[in-house]
Amino acid sequence: MWFNLVIVVLLVILSGTFAGLTLALFSIKLTTLERKIHLGDQNALKVYKFRKNSNLLLCTLLLGNVASYTIMAVFLGSITSGVIAATIATALIFIFGEILPQAIFPRYALQMGANLSWLVWISLVIFYPITAPIAWILDKLIGKEPPVLWDKKELGEIIKYHKDVGDGIIDKDEERIILGALSFSELKVADIMIPLKNVFFQEPHVTINKEVLEVIKQKGFSRIPIYNSNQHKIKGILYAKDLIGVPLTNKTMIEDLCSKNRLIVVKESMKLDNLLNLMVNRKLHMALVIDEISSFRGIATMEDIMEEILKMELEDIKQ
Repeated sequence: MWFNLVIVVLLVILSGTFAGLTLALFSIKLTTLERKIHLGDQNALKVYKFRKNSNLLLCTLLLGNVASYTIMAVFLGSITSGVIAATIATALIFIFGEILPQAIFPRYALQMGANLSWLVWISLVIFYPITAPIAWILDKLIGKEPPVLWDKKELGEIIKYHKDVGDGIIDKDEERIILGALSFSELKVADIMIPLKNVFFQEPHVTINKEVLEVIKQKGFSRIPIYNSNQHKIKGILYAKDLIGVPLTNKTMIEDLCSKNRLIVVKESMKLDNLLNLMVNRKLHMALVIDEISSFRGIATMEDIMEEILKMELEDIKQ
């Protein structure tokens, strides 16, 4: 009797272990394990080796659970019978086979999976002749486990949660920058550009003299769009550094010094991430913005884009 009782207790523990492992291991997504492996987590590597064959693992754990229950019922029937046996079996399974394992294992899913990997491997080998055909059918019918992907809004909510609950994992500044980086590509140039009415520009036919230089100096901009307002035509960009040493002879016009080749001219509808890539590749900090009929609408600068990513004002020149 005592031998049978010990066997019953061991089988209850075994069935509870299988039940807990089932819930715990399948609460860990493959993408999570892969990410942890890339970060050098050895527990994740142990678990991933059998977790990647999800249908085979599922069949093995469920079969181990059912087999433990069935064998336990046989041994319990040899100790007592009838209503008492049914009551004891139900209580043992309910408390020690289901509630406790499923309450404990998921909280320490990775550690439990790694520590009990030996049991999983033994079960995989023992039950393989039965579980392999079933797993193969499941693979064909429903396919392998799909990867878990989050869209930008979901990633944003994850970052906010880690900042609020993560006890210093992500601080306020990191949250702001990450959220800005996730959202800025959804914006268009029109959302961040400086409109033409607020842009300091010069007419191309203006002669460079002392008064013109003084105005440019007071504005303090390093890049000045050259725009013919009568023809509604962009002529180029004047770099303030090119005015150094220019003789004030009333012969040199702004158009003569402006850069006409190295320009970035974009439409209002362009996405910000595309504009940022264009600026980086062209090594330019300013873009001239036009509308659908090629009318000059304003400018967009590298600073404007960075402000949108960093979600803060940059104390820097806008042009």
